[in-house]
Amino acid sequence: MEGNMDNVSIDSLILKLHDVNAVKFGDYKLKSGMMTPIYIDLRVLVSHPALMNQVSSLIYHRVQEQGLQFDSVCGVPYTAMPLATIICSRHELPMLIRRKEAKDYGTRRMVEGLFQEGDICLIIEDTVTSGTSILETAEVLYKEGLKVTDAVVLMDREQGGVEMLASQGIRLHPIISMFKLINVLLAGERIHAETAHKVRKFITENNTFSPKVGNGNSAPETKKPCGDPNAELSYAARAKLPGVHPLASKLLRIMVEKESNLCLSADVTSSEELLQLADSLGPQICMLKTHVDILTDYTAAFSQSLQALAEKHNFLIFEDRKFADIGNTVRDQYEGGLYQISSWSHIVNAHAVPGPSVVKGLSSVGKPLGRGCLLIAQMSSQGSLATGAYTKTVVKMAEDEMDFVIGFICGSKISTRPEFIHMTPGVQMQAGGDVLGQQYTTPEEVIYSRGSDVIIVGRGILKAPDRLKAAEAYRMSGWKAYTKRLGESSQ
Repeated sequence: MEGNMDNVSIDSLILKLHDVNAVKFGDYKLKSGMMTPIYIDLRVLVSHPALMNQVSSLIYHRVQEQGLQFDSVCGVPYTAMPLATIICSRHELPMLIRRKEAKDYGTRRMVEGLFQEGDICLIIEDTVTSGTSILETAEVLYKEGLKVTDAVVLMDREQGGVEMLASQGIRLHPIISMFKLINVLLAGERIHAETAHKVRKFITENNTFSPKVGNGNSAPETKKPCGDPNAELSYAARAKLPGVHPLASKLLRIMVEKESNLCLSADVTSSEELLQLADSLGPQICMLKTHVDILTDYTAAFSQSLQALAEKHNFLIFEDRKFADIGNTVRDQYEGGLYQISSWSHIVNAHAVPGPSVVKGLSSVGKPLGRGCLLIAQMSSQGSLATGAYTKTVVKMAEDEMDFVIGFICGSKISTRPEFIHMTPGVQMQAGGDVLGQQYTTPEEVIYSRGSDVIIVGRGILKAPDRLKAAEAYRMSGWKAYTKRLGESSQ
């Protein structure tokens, strides 16, 4: 497959997998014994060669995209073995076969194929829940003197497999996430909103990975002073909290993976320029903030291209719409009109002035799609009225709507609940202001001193002579402030 592994390819594949009954809804028992409302049965792929080829191409494209280094490839028996075979045959890569049991005759080897001690083997898998199937294969390879650093999986159920394997030194690279699958099937009218909600709730409430203490092979424990309920939690630990919104959890995981708490405020008027920014700066950011209504040439094709870039570079899209009307109106503004914001933006924001109805109206559209909302609790403009009692009311409103509200636009940390994301605009390397009342604060001040989670940077990057260099500087500065804050909290 040539070019980017874009949303169109993945969306098409998801619908085809549903067509051939590789995605089933009901009550099923997993290998772990857990009962699940959704079952991924990719064994049927062997009867659909065109689909097998498409899956194999996507897996190999991800391998190339990530620049993975390896000497051989091994598919987890049995479903992933045909995929590994196609990839290795098509691209002339050495392949190894892991037996599930040794034969009592011949060489009695558990790993078939030619290799040398110290070779790196890339593992291919079809579906991951807890990650144990990949780990079992890795352990067999370890015993033969091989190394395993990476694994690529078609379907990640987002139930702790990535984290468990990371704790064992294996990076997992998924093609399709469970939430992506559900969103595509829902948008394609293959499932009802109730089914989507049931699956999302199950995935969120059934994470299989819990970091252990005192075992050299397990994930490190988040350092936390005894008896201090407000001690700092890492982004990674917060992503695993039982009450965290799935989208907030995804954002926190992206931040950890990319070591970035930078949101780019892409306030430009050209669709082409915005897409160029998203593509060139995508690797540095965890989120891209748009003002779609200032684009002079908006088309539906633009939003599709932006989604593809978000998928390619692993960032979330935040449309800074600042909804501020009654429930029925914001519902229509969010779902319909020229921009159809709910169809492409992961996150939107809203003023709390209209009261809870503004959240309920937005939630009626966004919640079934797995979207999230930020409430505007404070603003970075001089003389803002969003202070004091108003801010406290916003926090209370968010706490009452945690199934849709994921955090705040604010100048500093305003809630002790670690499930909420705090995002701060008006960030530049030098503090100060402009003639129109915008007040600027440094990344160090925002993240380290004020306890916010994400810096929102616009002009500091857009006005720089080298935008990429500036974005990297902001990314590094924001992340350094976060690690400094986390380090001092753990002392």
